Amino acid sequence: MDRQEVGDRQLDALLERLDRLCDEVHGLTRRLDTQEQLLRISGELATLNESLQALAYAALGHQPPSVRRRRAG
Repeated sequence: MDRQEVGDRQLDALLERLDRLCDEVHGLTRRLDTQEQLLRISGELATLNESLQALAYAALGHQPPSVRRRRAG
């Protein structure tokens, strides 16, 4: 296998490119983390909404409609 020498300018260009790629990966990781947190929050809000509806019906002395919902997740 031929070993190719890399000049200083080429090495600097490669390192700069690697730095940009690392920054991009860090940005993508942050976005994924945020999306995962938003999914958890969305699930908690759905549960809270169901609980609040049940409390409202209980306060009115009525039974809630018997609708079965599929839970995601």
